[in-house]
Amino acid sequence: MSFVEMKDVRKSYRMGEVTIHASDGINFTIEKGEFAVIVGASGAGKTTVLNMLGGMDQCDEGSIIVDGNDIAKYSKKEITSYRRYDIGFVFQFYNLVQNLTARENVELAAQICGKNAMDSTEVLKQVGLEARINNFPAQLSGGEQQRVSIARALAKRPKLLLCDEPTGALDYNTGKNILKLLQDTCRQTGTTVIVITHNLAITPMADRVITIKNSKVADIKVNRNPVPVETIEW
Repeated sequence: MSFVEMKDVRKSYRMGEVTIHASDGINFTIEKGEFAVIVGASGAGKTTVLNMLGGMDQCDEGSIIVDGNDIAKYSKKEITSYRRYDIGFVFQFYNLVQNLTARENVELAAQICGKNAMDSTEVLKQVGLEARINNFPAQLSGGEQQRVSIARALAKRPKLLLCDEPTGALDYNTGKNILKLLQDTCRQTGTTVIVITHNLAITPMADRVITIKNSKVADIKVNRNPVPVETIEW
């Protein structure tokens, strides 16, 4: 069985008298330890897929299998536990607590997930911020803030790291550094990483590329020879 599997997943929203089909029969698999990229235009349904995988939204129909468990059948208590212990989130706009230092932002996540969490100072060193651990978000660059958000996610030792346009608010060089950090994390720790993006240029770095168009999976490509992000130009 694949580590992640979405089977005939459907999700709709009512907007007044209009029904929006955000996911219209989504099917794909991702293997454990893969670096997967989900690509598609704005409004294609990428974020809905990510939110359902992360337990932030529930599907109307279908199965969402993560590590052998169908999270679509979870109770509210079970889905809360799943988000707390199994999932790491990295967002486009960092979502850091502004009156906490880098270390305290990471410690906050570590406290939530309990005794299995990584030491906050150690994980900040891993993302190259050992000299900035006592700085507040306003004292950090955009790339440094995104590194804090990645450290915060990694401190939980997640089974699945979900990244929503993690380079969307960053300049070209900083964005490549963040993608390298995510790729290195996947390779070195065996963490399954899923990145959603509209940027097709980064797909050569992925083990698996899932293209979503009009709320459906339009294409799935398995890349046997993913390249280092440093070699990619966009």
